[in-house]
Amino acid sequence: MKKHNRPTVADLLSMKGGRQLTMLRVTTLEEAEAAEKAKIDIISVPPALLGPLFREAAPSSFAIPGLEYGDYVSAEEYMREAFKALKAGGDAVYCAASLQTIRRMRDEGIPVCGHVGLIPSKATWTGGFRAVGKTAASAFEIWRQTKVLEEAGAFAAEIEVVPGDVAKVISQNTSMLMISMGAGSGCDAQYLFADDVLGANRNHYPRHAKVYRDFAAENDRLQRERIAAFTEFTEDVKSGTYPEKRHLVGIDDEELKIFLHRLRSELSGA
Repeated sequence: MKKHNRPTVADLLSMKGGRQLTMLRVTTLEEAEAAEKAKIDIISVPPALLGPLFREAAPSSFAIPGLEYGDYVSAEEYMREAFKALKAGGDAVYCAASLQTIRRMRDEGIPVCGHVGLIPSKATWTGGFRAVGKTAASAFEIWRQTKVLEEAGAFAAEIEVVPGDVAKVISQNTSMLMISMGAGSGCDAQYLFADDVLGANRNHYPRHAKVYRDFAAENDRLQRERIAAFTEFTEDVKSGTYPEKRHLVGIDDEELKIFLHRLRSELSGA
């Protein structure tokens, strides 16, 4: 049997405790292709991005489409969307729903990546968008969440904005692949959003983000160029400068003469 050209869940788990894996959140085919060429190990994607074009752009990246919390209600709905995502080219699914839902998906063989620490969709329970695990009680609660997630059958978990020392110990004592987002280098993978890496975000950057380019400034420049080009087009149309002869399709003089003769005959009723 031909080996897959991208890693499997088993492949990723075999690398636990070895080298640090890389993970990016990408939202366009261009970003997916760039991640592929940069040899990013894992990419998080919107389910809508999946399909043949996605796999042409990123044939060897392990893709985890996110099943957004709240978009689905029952375990059956989550499972239905998970199967659709896997058929469309996903390799696993991200799910922050209940343990019951994760168990149901695991029972059907669906690889699930869960979430512990700061969970944005549930941040009201931990005091909003802030670090968690900074007290012994909070750190132990993250450990407890990790273990019940592991017992439910998740193969991986994103651990977000947790002290590095806490995240490292948790990662060393679970079989799951622990994916760090602002939780230090003691986990199994480092996760950032492409928008942050590219500097495309005009709003607040989280502390853990590292900006490598200034796409916001480049996008602003491109927008100014768009406006200028559209303005020049408008002015050319108003002045008659566009279209020029070179933009038009020509017709032989004799053919035009015949056409006009027939048209006049048609219009005159002759």
